[in-house]
This record gives sequence, C-alpha cells and structure tokens, in this order.
Amino acid sequence: MNIPTVRQTALASGGTIITVVTLGHFINDGFASLLTPLLPQIREQYGIDIGQTALLVAIMSLVGSVFQPVWGMVGDRIDRRFLAAIGPVLTSLGMVFIGFAPNFWLLGVLVAIAGIGSAIFHPNAASYVAANSSPEKRGLFASLFSAGGTAGLALGPVVAQLIGIRGLIWLLPIGLLMGATSYLITPATHRASGPMKGLADYRETFNGPIRALWGMSVLRSLSTVSYASLIGFQLKSQGLEVHIGWTLATFNLASSVGGIIGGQLSDRLGRTRVLRSSVLGLIPLFVALVYSSPTNWWFYPLAFVVGGIANATIPVAVVAAQEFAPNNVSTASAMMMGFSWGTAGVLFLAVGKLADYTGPIPAMLFSIAMLIPSVWL
Repeated sequence: MNIPTVRQTALASGGTIITVVTLGHFINDGFASLLTPLLPQIREQYGIDIGQTALLVAIMSLVGSVFQPVWGMVGDRIDRRFLAAIGPVLTSLGMVFIGFAPNFWLLGVLVAIAGIGSAIFHPNAASYVAANSSPEKRGLFASLFSAGGTAGLALGPVVAQLIGIRGLIWLLPIGLLMGATSYLITPATHRASGPMKGLADYRETFNGPIRALWGMSVLRSLSTVSYASLIGFQLKSQGLEVHIGWTLATFNLASSVGGIIGGQLSDRLGRTRVLRSSVLGLIPLFVALVYSSPTNWWFYPLAFVVGGIANATIPVAVVAAQEFAPNNVSTASAMMMGFSWGTAGVLFLAVGKLADYTGPIPAMLFSIAMLIPSVWL
C-alpha cells in the first residue's frame, strides 16, 4: 500500500507521532463536542426553535466535515504538519467564545470557525497514523486514533455541563498548547509527486466501493447525530436535564471501545463482515435506547452498548477506504470521516424540523430507520 511517507526525526518515532495526533484528536473533538449539550441553553438564550438549533449543527457538520476532502487534497500536496497543528487551535478558538456571541448569527460564525479547524485536522492527522502504522496493524492503530477522538467527544459534554457556556473561555490554553505540541513533534511530510490532480481525479476516488462505504457512513452518522442533538431536548422536557451531559458522555465513551474492537475484528474477519453485522445489531438496540429513560437501571448500560456498536464502523470504514485508494489516503480518509459526517449533519436539518412538529422521539426513530438501507450498502 502506497502511503505518503514522513521524514522521521530523532525525536519523533512512529509511535510518538501516532500518540501526538491521537491526543490532538482527543482535544479537537472534545472542543467540537461542546455544542450539542449546550443546544437547550442556546435555544433559551436566543429564543429559537429546535429547527434553528439544528442549523448550528448543520454549520458545524458542513464546514467541519463536508469540506474535509478539500483539506485532504491540500494535505496530499503540501507539508501537512502545519495543518494537523492549526486544526485544534481553530476548533478551540471557535467554541470557547460561543457564550459571548451578541446574536445568533455571530454564534453561527464562531461555530463555523470551529468547524474549519476540525475539517483541517481530521484527514491530515489520519494520514500521519496511516504513514506510521505497519500494514498488519493498520486497523488497530486507526481504531486507537478514532478512540482518541471519541474519548474527547465523551468528555466534552460533561465539561460543558460542569462549567457552563461562559466558562468555556478557560479551556482556550489547552487548544493553543496542543497546536504548538503537534507542530514541534510531528515531522514534515513529503509532497505528493507528479502533476497536481484535478477534481476529476478525486471524483474517481469516489467511484466504486468507496461510494458504497460513504453511503453507509452517511446513514450511520445521521442516526448518531440525530440522537446526540435531540436527546437533550427530550431529557429537558422530562425534567431530567441533569442527565444530558452524562448520557452523551456514556454514549461517546463507548464509541472508543467499540472502535478499537471493530478495528481489531476487521483485521481478522474482514471489513465488510464487521460493517454489516454492526449495523444489523445496532437497529433494535437503538430503538430500545430511544424509548428508555435515565430513571431505568438499564439506560446507561444500554447507551454504552449502542454507542459502542454505532461507532465500531468508523475506523473500519476509514481503513477500507484507504486500502481502496492508496494514492489518495488523505482524501479517502476525509470522505469516510468528514464528507459522510458532514452530509449527515446537513440532512439533520430535516430531522430537526421534523422534531419541531412531532417531538424528539419520532424524529430520532426516523433517523434510525435510515440504517436499514445501510446494511445493503
């Protein structure tokens, strides 16, 4: 597999590089995850409906995910060390100031800045993992990298609940320090050789199996984005808003475990088998979770199981795409992570508007039903 190489330095072994970008994934996604648990507060502060809060989710997804392939293309052509470092910095800058936005539209601009940082970071950091992993352990290291991000997704909602929207400003030094550390430790990368590829060349990457992988990832992401964005409104309507942060933390923490297990199983059993079985097992359990409440003893264990299964497919799909497009690893990674997540975020606009008319539960069930065709894909 022709993975873009890096110029190793005496201070940065392959394991050190993977560790640093995985920590960067933890920090970046931790900041990005601050948005969804604060949506009920944002709704009250700005006097908007659920559909309008869905616009913020769509902005984060569109800017932070759909455009990841573009930054993947850039990372294939230039030294991606700067890109991997600046990502967490921009994500933190955008998110920590959302409590001080004077109006809803400036809030949207701040969310967009955070999205840009996330879009820059993901494909270029993932390429460092691919470049420094042995082929027989590529699924494992990709899942560990994914686990770093999902651990950040788990911690972010708890932090948001503990310190509040205006307390986020105190987290800014963490993002700045992570960017500096990443730039100092990760090595410079070789630029891709040959003539500059055009959009037609990258559209070719999207053909064949990667297109089906992308479709599966979009539908899976829609179910998890919808649950993460709407569960807060459901719990608040039941007087259980104290459980919002812990519910999302449990769901996302399990994603780390599920991703690691899924990556290891895919190395042994094959990518497609793991993808299909994960989605099949997810559907009935996800429905049961939507109808459960934190007052039920099984709620948190079930949230953990569903979160683990739902995200077991992420590193598997990323590695499969990288193997189908060995000469465009950053771009293929971005299609599975960013382009699929971003498309799901934009589709969530419709789900959010549906929630205004039907309530959160029917809207979440609609998104879960969209998992059925992903089994075939």
